[in-house]
Amino acid sequence: MRFNWLSEYVASISSSIASTSPWRQLQQQVQQLVPNPQAIYCRIRSSSAEALEHVLIACAVYLLVCLGLYKLTFWLSGAASGSGSGLDGHHNDNDTSNAGSGEGSELSPSPDGIRSPGGLKQALQSGLRLRSVRLPKTACMERVLLITAHPDDECMFFGPLIYSLTQRQGCQVYILCLSNGNFEHKAKVRRQELWRSCSKLGIPESNIVLMNATNLPDDPYVDWRPDAVASLILHTIESLDIQAIFTFDRDGVSSHPNHCAVYYAAASLCLANLLPKDCKFYTLDSINVVRKYLSILDLLCTCFMSTHWCILNWKEAAIVRSAMMEHQSQMRWFRWLYIYFSRYMFINSMRQINLSDVELEMQIHDN
Repeated sequence: MRFNWLSEYVASISSSIASTSPWRQLQQQVQQLVPNPQAIYCRIRSSSAEALEHVLIACAVYLLVCLGLYKLTFWLSGAASGSGSGLDGHHNDNDTSNAGSGEGSELSPSPDGIRSPGGLKQALQSGLRLRSVRLPKTACMERVLLITAHPDDECMFFGPLIYSLTQRQGCQVYILCLSNGNFEHKAKVRRQELWRSCSKLGIPESNIVLMNATNLPDDPYVDWRPDAVASLILHTIESLDIQAIFTFDRDGVSSHPNHCAVYYAAASLCLANLLPKDCKFYTLDSINVVRKYLSILDLLCTCFMSTHWCILNWKEAAIVRSAMMEHQSQMRWFRWLYIYFSRYMFINSMRQINLSDVELEMQIHDN
């Protein structure tokens, strides 16, 4: 009891310190720096909702831009083929007859100086350089060889390219398939499937070269020797007088070892300067998995990032899908998702490979 005065004195000192202005300011600052959990939750929720709204708006804008660009591409390609301007596109007998019947006259300005709709198409086409097919001219690609690793590669990955080339007048398309697809002991079945698939794409049976080499099995666990593949490729190029070859790039689209081996074999021919001088070397672009399943929504990236491409409309892509469905022995549930959502059913983008490209990629591969 004698020390009650001391405790009362300490309590009074503490209350006086707490009531002073600096101490109260410090408490307020701490409360501002460490708000209560409810305030934190409300702030996160409002920020997340705002960010999600911005993402949805950006996706909607991208969707509209891609769909508009997709429609504009075929509108301008129709103008190019109808005008006979010589730009790359689908040239068929209907286009020739239309050009000869005087329909190309709508490309000229009207007497009162107002440009006609056809003239607007030509102006946009020449300004934007958009078209559904952007490849070297037919004169440089009259005999084309497509090199694949397995039956079904031709329509699963190269469908838009093959369809576009077979629609060109004076262009002969050949396929060299380096294995007979005997991974599941179905070589005979897959051979017939390859014939039917190529027929759907416009390639006659006489233009198909199907190899049955024991040292090139359809097996992802067996490495193909580049020199063995290269000798087959070179023999086919020389015997068919090929002017351009198309195959996988070093990533093989799906990173299948057999696909990659085909590229390195063709690249070794380029590196050794064994390809004929008038034979060009092109590879199909491998893309990341997000772009791979964007379908036609990858159009914007393709037009800005690629030098050569083939783009199909829905009706043309249906032909590629029907060719893929001829490979019934390979149709699993995920293949159905692939043929409807993969960008390779609608779009192929390619690039030309020269000696410097091969040297750089070989150096990367060695490292």
